Amino acid sequence: MYIQLLTAAAADAAPKQAFGFWEAMEQGGAIAWFIFSVLVIMSIGSFYILITKLLEQNKIMRQYKSQVRGAFWKAPALKDGATKLEKNSAWRQIVDDALKADEDHSKMVDSREAHDYLHGSLQSSEDSINAKLAGGLPFLASVGATAPFIGLLGTVIGIYRALINIGLAGSASIDKVAGPVGEALIMTAIGLLVAVPAVLAYNWLQSRNRRIAELLTGFSTDVLAYISSDGKVKPTVLAAAPKAAPAKPAAPAGGAPVKK
Repeated sequence: MYIQLLTAAAADAAPKQAFGFWEAMEQGGAIAWFIFSVLVIMSIGSFYILITKLLEQNKIMRQYKSQVRGAFWKAPALKDGATKLEKNSAWRQIVDDALKADEDHSKMVDSREAHDYLHGSLQSSEDSINAKLAGGLPFLASVGATAPFIGLLGTVIGIYRALINIGLAGSASIDKVAGPVGEALIMTAIGLLVAVPAVLAYNWLQSRNRRIAELLTGFSTDVLAYISSDGKVKPTVLAAAPKAAPAKPAAPAGGAPVKK
């Protein structure tokens, strides 16, 4: 009984070490908090870019389905069709640039140079739209490439501090080593949690941008063909098929009227 009391008293008197994320941050000091803040900023920026770019892409695709494929090409002229497109949209920008280039095109003497100028104007309009859509994606790529290394830097600093404290304490038992080293690995995990969503978002947004670029190229090609042919070349607009009229009952043989 006396030995058990001494053991319990010694256990109560021994200093208890608390392990966890906040304890690791407190032990890491200002450097650990700085690295953690950088990772948080990267994560917030990645999700902000993902949401804003996704909304922007959905808006462009929705305008293409509702305005370009329907109302625009049903208009008698490009100027009339431009009024049916939403202002400050990518599709309206291409049409406005095409109309402006067509005005300048008629003033040029060399027909070949005039055609090249018209084609180059539309290509420049496409490039400006694609560049705007690609804005923010380099940040996602940078986050995906650097976040794991920033987290690893925090881990290295944490392990360094843990080894220094172990050396000063003069004890290298497993309980003295495992806790601090395990805490230091938290920063690597945070870096991976920041990097993986950024990489996935980058690849997904890039694939959607390529689809939009294809639509822009096809639309500008149709506009160029329309202008070059004076409105004779025009893409076919898929109209809804008319409903078939109900079939009339066949008359009986002999021409007798059908009794109801």
